[in-house]
Amino acid sequence: MEVKGTAIKWIPKYIKKKFGKKGFEQWLDAISAEAYTIYSIPVADDDWFSLKTAFVEPMANIAQLFYSWDLQKAAWEIGRHSADITLKGVVKMFVKMNSVDYFVAKMTELLPTYYKPCAMEVVERTEGTAVVRITEFPGMDKAPEFRLAGWGERALEITGAKDVNVDITRAISNRDPYTEFKITWIPK
Repeated sequence: MEVKGTAIKWIPKYIKKKFGKKGFEQWLDAISAEAYTIYSIPVADDDWFSLKTAFVEPMANIAQLFYSWDLQKAAWEIGRHSADITLKGVVKMFVKMNSVDYFVAKMTELLPTYYKPCAMEVVERTEGTAVVRITEFPGMDKAPEFRLAGWGERALEITGAKDVNVDITRAISNRDPYTEFKITWIPK
């Protein structure tokens, strides 16, 4: 499983902003030599990296160092931050102009641009509710599941939805056949 550079390149900036230069240096000292090679220089947008090396293991280090081993909180917060980074400026205006329905459908197209191989589908959609499944994601781990849930939560808030809630009801990381997100919100 691979992750694209655009999905991970902002992680060092996030750590520096939230935990300072000293926190960033602590994190660099804690990650594997392979991850250090990736993060010790600016990450290239179009490069692809091993998900385990570039995200799963470094995310565990972030959870350990800064979140008292709470991987869910760490990855969820990083997912929310990622949505703020990726959905800004003109893109943010475009997102706000479209309906939540449109954006939920678009999420299935966005995921494969950042992770490969993977597949996602919307399996249920009613007023204020959607059920989205990741049906292909070899090597899925809790860290990307939590990150994606946090990203989806914040992204829908950016569209104007209120009281957004994302529940992971099934998980490939728990040996379920798919990861399922039940998303609820109050329509704008």
